[in-house]
Amino acid sequence: MYTMFSDTIAAISTPHGKGGVAVIRISGDDAFKIAEKFIFPKSKKSFSEIKENSVFLADVKNAEGKTLDESLITIFRAPRSYTGENVVEISCHGGILLTQNILSAAFSAGAVQAGPGEFTRRAFSAGKLSLTEAESVIGMIDAKTNAALTLAQRGVSGSLTKKTEKIYGDITAVIGNIYAIIDFPDEDLERMTHDGMVEAMDGIIAELSALKDSYRTGHAVCEGIPTVICGKPNTGKSTILNLLAQNERAIVTDIAGTTRDVISETVVCGSALLRLSDTAGIRESADIVEQIGVDRSKKEIENSELILAVFDTSRPFDDEDEEVLALVEKAEAEGKTVLVVLNKSDKEKHFGEEKFAGYDVISLSAKSGDRAALSDKIEGKFISGDIENSGEEILTNARQYSSVCECLASVVSAKYALDLYGDDIAGTELERAATAISELDGREVSVDVVDHIFHKFCVGK
Repeated sequence: MYTMFSDTIAAISTPHGKGGVAVIRISGDDAFKIAEKFIFPKSKKSFSEIKENSVFLADVKNAEGKTLDESLITIFRAPRSYTGENVVEISCHGGILLTQNILSAAFSAGAVQAGPGEFTRRAFSAGKLSLTEAESVIGMIDAKTNAALTLAQRGVSGSLTKKTEKIYGDITAVIGNIYAIIDFPDEDLERMTHDGMVEAMDGIIAELSALKDSYRTGHAVCEGIPTVICGKPNTGKSTILNLLAQNERAIVTDIAGTTRDVISETVVCGSALLRLSDTAGIRESADIVEQIGVDRSKKEIENSELILAVFDTSRPFDDEDEEVLALVEKAEAEGKTVLVVLNKSDKEKHFGEEKFAGYDVISLSAKSGDRAALSDKIEGKFISGDIENSGEEILTNARQYSSVCECLASVVSAKYALDLYGDDIAGTELERAATAISELDGREVSVDVVDHIFHKFCVGK
């Protein structure tokens, strides 16, 4: 079997620490030869005599012949393994020192340390996984919500890969038709009509547009939404942070200006993940430290995708509120999502929703703990449809989104080129589209992109 990897690698594949069982994985052409040097089956059989995909009991020994553990060994013969190579997995008793000693025995026998994500990268290189499926593997590991886990599991099953393969096939079918017209104009070949090609491209555009739109949901579920809580001092911003985080993350007092720096927390709102920042109250201050905090608050507004603008309705709307609203208006004009939070609804109101025409508004008492209503409101701004049951393909990261956007732009250009500039230009644009969608699932992708993706993995996966 051809492989671009010459070394046989080994790593601990279970989390570092104490546990009932740990797994050490060895993969490469020489996996069995290396394993035979320190793993001794109780049956006395050689590795060549043991059936693939079977489990057996063995003594694992170090280079001096000392027994380290009695372990269960599983062997997989190429190409029917996770990596597509020969693989040996050692299931030993869990323990930091024990697993490290067994891994050291593997190194002494000739294996080398696996790099981050190298087992999955070998699976990708062997054609066992597409790039989107490989990304979904780390998505399963990193999932913080059931929705994120569902999307990752759907990705591992190959649903997005199948979708992109279909789109690629549809694009290349039109390309083939165009070049048949150009190269064999006089041949009586079965081919699409002009209207047929336009109809085919319209179908491709519709599918790509749906994928592009899905990224808003996938981004919110898997990557998380950079979110800022802003407002003038003492509107209850820190109370809202604590409410969403469901713990006392920020200090809360009646003294204006308590929060002077950005406090960050990751919180879950239904299916959406928020990268949440609580900021200093926005106002002019002679206090140098507080003014630095205010400047950082404004910077957080610029860098966030979701803005929770908090106003205290138990006090009259004043110039400081006006300044906050002006910042919010500017942010919304730049395409950011804004939710106006009218806090302290349990007290007498001095103003209400009439001040915020055109904005999405929620009225609550953060102190009383109206978390569900706020969480549902935030989730509804980013999550569309029933993620658990819809079965629709959803883009989950910026790389995928960029590929789809590039592909979509090229197909749209090809459609107009067909009428305005002729078949040659349309064919060239469709070739660009085919390349872009190929980059999504890894058929055409640079080594740098692959390196970047797999270095996000932990060692051992």
